[in-house]
Amino acid sequence: MRIIIGGAGRVGTELARALRAEEMDVVLVDYDSRAVKNAQNLDVLVIHGDLTKRQKLNEAGIGEAEVFVAATNSDERNLIACALAEHAHYEFGGKKAKPLLSICRVRDMNYIDEQKRGHLTKWAKVNHAVNPLDGAIRRLHTGLRSSSIEEVIPFGHDAYIIEFDVTKNAEHLVFKTLSEASKSIDGGIPLIVGVKREGEKSIVPDGDFMLMPNDVIAVATTGLSSFNRILNIFGHEAIDFPMNPKVAIIGANKIGQLIAENWLMNGAHVTVIERDLQMANNLSGSSIGSHPNLEIIHGDHLDRDILTEVGIPDNHIAIAALESDHESIAAALLASDMGVQRTGLLLYDADLVKVTQRMGITFAVDRKRVAVDNILAHIHTKAAGAYAVLSNVPNIVGISMRIDDAHKFANKRIADAGFPDWMRIAFIQRETVDGYWETLRPSPEKTILSNDRLIIFCSPDRVSDLERRFKV
Repeated sequence: MRIIIGGAGRVGTELARALRAEEMDVVLVDYDSRAVKNAQNLDVLVIHGDLTKRQKLNEAGIGEAEVFVAATNSDERNLIACALAEHAHYEFGGKKAKPLLSICRVRDMNYIDEQKRGHLTKWAKVNHAVNPLDGAIRRLHTGLRSSSIEEVIPFGHDAYIIEFDVTKNAEHLVFKTLSEASKSIDGGIPLIVGVKREGEKSIVPDGDFMLMPNDVIAVATTGLSSFNRILNIFGHEAIDFPMNPKVAIIGANKIGQLIAENWLMNGAHVTVIERDLQMANNLSGSSIGSHPNLEIIHGDHLDRDILTEVGIPDNHIAIAALESDHESIAAALLASDMGVQRTGLLLYDADLVKVTQRMGITFAVDRKRVAVDNILAHIHTKAAGAYAVLSNVPNIVGISMRIDDAHKFANKRIADAGFPDWMRIAFIQRETVDGYWETLRPSPEKTILSNDRLIIFCSPDRVSDLERRFKV
C-alpha cells in the first residue's frame, strides 16, 4: 500500500518510520530542504517540493496512493493539500484508482468541531482530522499517578499499558522465567506485552523468558487502582494517590483550560495560576469558570512569594501548560523545588521528555507522539479505534481488532483459537447489554465473542499478518 505523507517534521518522519517497519510503500514530501535532508536516512522516497502543487503530488504517485496524510505545521496548508490530493488522485489514477483515505493533522480545536459537523469532509475531502491534545491530556492524567511510570498508554474502557523498569528489589522475579515467577505471586504475574533489554531487540515475551534487573517492560492492566500493586511487584515503592487531589495548573490558555476541566471532572480541587489578566478573566467567563472546586489566581508563576501565598506547596500535583516548553519546564521545576511532589508537562519537543525525567519531573507527554499514534489508528482502518507504538519498548505495537461472526475463532476459547506465539492479547473489550463497554483480562479459558475488540501486541513486521488473520 502506497502512503504519501506531507511534512517531514517530527510527526511525519516518525509516522514514516513506523509504517516502513510494517513494510508499507511510503513517500515523504516537504518543501523545506533541511527537513528533506534530515529525512534521507529513512528507508522511504523523500521528495523536495510543495504538497499543495498538483504536479508534485503526481511525482509522489498520488494516483496509486491509498492513504494521504497532511502533517505539516500549518492547519490551512494541510487542509488545502487534502482537498487537492483527492482531486489529483482520481485525475492521475483514472478509473482504476482505489478510494483515497485522507488524514489531516490540525492544531486549532475549531477545525475538530468543523470535522465533527462533517464540514471538513465536504469542503476539503478530509476523512479524519487529528488533534492529539485530548489523548495527551488523558495520558498525562494517568501518568501522574506514580513517579515510577515512564509511559502510560490508555486503550479506552479502563485499559492501560504502563511502561517502567524492573528493579533489583524484585528479588522474587529476577533471574527467573515468567512461568516460575508467576507461581510466587498471589494472582500470578501481571501480563507483560513487551520487554526491552539494553543492547537487545524488543520482544513479546513467552513463559520461558527470564526477567533481569533494568529490563524495561510494558504491562497490561485494567483500572487505575492496579498501578501501585504492579509497581510493587517489580520492585518499585508506590505511594497511594489521593481520592480528591489538589492540582495547581500553571497557565490559563486553551490547553490549561482543558487540563483543568479534565481534573475537575475527576473530583480534583484545581487552582489555575495565570500572569495575564485578560486570559485569567477569559477562564473565569468560560464554561468551567464558576465550578466550585476551581480557583483562578492572577499572578506571576515564577514569583515565589505569590506561589507561597496561594499555597503551592500544599498541592499534590503541579502541571505547567504554557506555550513555550522551556517556560513550562522552569515553572514545573520551581513548583517541585517548593515542595510539590508530582509535576507534569505537555511538551512539543520530544527530545525534552527524557531530559525532564532526569531533572526530576514526574511525567511528561510528547504531544507529537500521541499524534503519530492517532494517525496510525486511522490508517489501520480495520482497527477498532486504537493503535499505539510503545515508547520505551521500541518495535512493539498495539492494535485493536474487532471480532466478526465470520472469523473462525469467534465463539471459541482463547486456548482453542489457534493464535500464534508472536502475538499477545492484552485486553478483551466487550459491549454490555446496557450499551457500555467493559475491559476483560484475557485467559486461556475466556471465550471470544462476536463484536469483541481484542487489543493485540506484536512486532510491526507482523501487523500485516495480523490484519490478514482478521480479514473477513
